[in-house]
Amino acid sequence: MATPALMRNYARTDLAFDHGEGAWLTATDGRRFLDFAAGIAVCGLGHAHPRLVAALREQAGKLWHTSNLYRVPGQERVAERLVANCFADSVYFCSTGLEANEAALKMARKVAHDEGHPDKDRVIVATGAFHGRSFASMAATGNPKHMAGYGALLDGFDRVPFGDLEAARAAVTDRTGAIFVEPVQGEGGVRPPPEGYLRGLRALCDERGLLLILDEIQTGIGRTGTLFAHEHAGITPDILSAAKGLGGGFPVGALLATERCARVLTPSSHGTTFGGNPLAMAVAEAVLDEVLAPGFLEHVRRIGATLGEALNAVVADHPGVLAEARGLGLMWGLVCTVPNTDLIAACRDQGLLLVPASGNVARLLPPLIIDTPEVDAAIAKLRAACATLTT
Repeated sequence: MATPALMRNYARTDLAFDHGEGAWLTATDGRRFLDFAAGIAVCGLGHAHPRLVAALREQAGKLWHTSNLYRVPGQERVAERLVANCFADSVYFCSTGLEANEAALKMARKVAHDEGHPDKDRVIVATGAFHGRSFASMAATGNPKHMAGYGALLDGFDRVPFGDLEAARAAVTDRTGAIFVEPVQGEGGVRPPPEGYLRGLRALCDERGLLLILDEIQTGIGRTGTLFAHEHAGITPDILSAAKGLGGGFPVGALLATERCARVLTPSSHGTTFGGNPLAMAVAEAVLDEVLAPGFLEHVRRIGATLGEALNAVVADHPGVLAEARGLGLMWGLVCTVPNTDLIAACRDQGLLLVPASGNVARLLPPLIIDTPEVDAAIAKLRAACATLTT
C-alpha cells in the first residue's frame, strides 16, 4: 500500500467536522454531536465563542507575529493577569504544553545549578502520568507504549506510585532536585489524588529543599472549578506548566514560576520562535476575561457537581458497563467494565463525543460553558449507549 500524504501516527475516527457552536459540533455529513471531548480539554469556552472569535479577528487584521526579539504587549498583559490571580511571580509563554513541560524541567535543573547544587539533577515522578512525547517528557511519563523504538531516553527520573506520599519520601536522595506530578492525572484515567497528598508533597519539598512542579496542562484554566487544580489542596507549587484551555483552541502554552525559579531564565538560556505571538496572546487574554469573570468558576463547580451526581446514577444503573465515576469540576472519568473503546463508540453513535484514557476509562471533558440542558442531553445519550451494550 502506498504511503499516504498524511502520516499515520494517529488512529483517527472516520469523522470530520465542518463547524461548531457552543458545546455542539456539526460533521461534514450534517450529523450533530454533543462535544464532551472539547479537543481533549482544550475548547474550554466551546466552539465559535463570540469573544474569542472577535479577539482573533481583530488581532489578525493588525499583526500576527514579530518574534520575541521585541516586546509583545499582549504577553505583558496576559502575564500580569495570570500573576495577579495565582501563585506565580513571572510567566514564560510558548506554544504547547510539551514545550512548557520541557521548560519546567530545564528550569528545575538550572535552579539547582545556579544555587550551587549541580548534582541535584534528578526528579521524582509518578506512575500513570502523562507529560508529553519529547525525549525528556517520555522519560518523565515512563509509558512503554510511548517509549518503544526510540532507544535510550533522558536519565534523571525516579518513579513512585501516584498518591503514595511515603513512597515519594523514600525516593528522595541527595541528587533529588524536584518532584513533578499532575494534581489530577488525566491521560492516566482521571485520577484525583488522595486527601492530603499534594499538601504532603509540598511539605516534603519544603523539608528537603526540593522544587514542586505541577503539570496543570489539562487541569488548569478552570477545568476543575478553580483557576488551577492545586488550589483545591490549599498549596502552591514552585513551577507550573499550563496550556490546553489557556488558548481555547489556539496553540498557547505557559510556564509559571516563583521569583526564585523565574530568575534563572536569562537571555539565551531558553526561548521560542512562535510562543506568545500577538495572535496567541489576543486569544489568551479573551479566555482569561471569561474564565476570571465573576461567577464563572463557581458555575464550573456547580455544574460539575451536577454532572458527577448524574454520572454516579448511570453507573449504579449499568453495572455491566460501568464500574465507577470519578472526577473534579468538569473533568470526569468513567471506569468501564466493557472495553472503553466500545463505550466511546456507542456514545458516538448516540451523538456524544468522549475521550479515552488509561485504565479502561472514558473521559468527559466538556466545555466549561455547559449548563443543565447539556448535562441532561449527555446523560440521556450515555444511558442510551449503555443500553446498547447490555442487550
